[in-house]
Amino acid sequence: MGLVWGASFLFMKVALDGTSPLQIVWTRLVLGALALAVVVAATRSPLPRAGALWGHLAVLGVVGCAVPFTLFAWAEQHVSSGIASIYNATTPLMTALMVTLAFRVERLTRDRLAGVAVGLAGVVVLSAPWQLAGGAGALDEAAGQLACLGAALCYGITFAYLRRFVTPRGVPAVTTAFLQVGFGAVALLLLTPWVVTSPVRLTPEIVGSLLVLGVLGTGVAYLWNVRVLVRWGPTAASTVTYITPVVGVALGVLVLDERLGWHEPAGALLVLLGILLAQGRLRRRRPVPAPVPAPAGVAGDLP
Repeated sequence: MGLVWGASFLFMKVALDGTSPLQIVWTRLVLGALALAVVVAATRSPLPRAGALWGHLAVLGVVGCAVPFTLFAWAEQHVSSGIASIYNATTPLMTALMVTLAFRVERLTRDRLAGVAVGLAGVVVLSAPWQLAGGAGALDEAAGQLACLGAALCYGITFAYLRRFVTPRGVPAVTTAFLQVGFGAVALLLLTPWVVTSPVRLTPEIVGSLLVLGVLGTGVAYLWNVRVLVRWGPTAASTVTYITPVVGVALGVLVLDERLGWHEPAGALLVLLGILLAQGRLRRRRPVPAPVPAPAGVAGDLP
């Protein structure tokens, strides 16, 4: 998942050369839903019967797919693919906030609060507000960064919402992934009149990027995501974003010749440190007390 989703930021950037953000999202959701429909049919996975569960999955289709995909695609018009992938790494911080404060499926601890604070400090360093002095370009970049944060917040809500309302129902992972992406595709299909108004310029690179984004990045990867979420829980599953920024930044530099300032890797490191704190992975080891020697002559002592 980390490799596929990390590369997705490169593919979105390439696709923007000939398509609009909404066209990218429309294509990837429709292709992803079709790919997952094939898997559902091949495995004969049952669809849920409860109407409330369909409603929850519809919410996830919009909040977990349609909205964040659109925000990231729009943001990459103004920020580099590497920066977008780093902002995506804030997802575990957003998840930690959502699962504790909003949905209350995990406990709020001192370590988690400290991790969120450190992670948010990393976001401030990453955004480099001292460089956004003014001008249209600076405002566009700031808007793009806010859009990336909004997308990460949507993913945080999605992980917590799945844990609270969907995964306890025992719905097969492939069914959950198919309906989530499918409802996202329905939301974009409703926007088709606005999607088709933008001009399209297709090249082999753009077509290939859209195919990978749809079939692999939205279809197969979402199936993997739900399976990991069911087995590990929302906080652990969101750690996929440890890998995503590494892949995204590396591809942006190597393929797109993007450049990074000092504050971007520094902010990313603070974000990752905050994630480790929030997930309790940097707890101090307590010293093991020395064993108290037994009094001499106690029955049962061995020489």
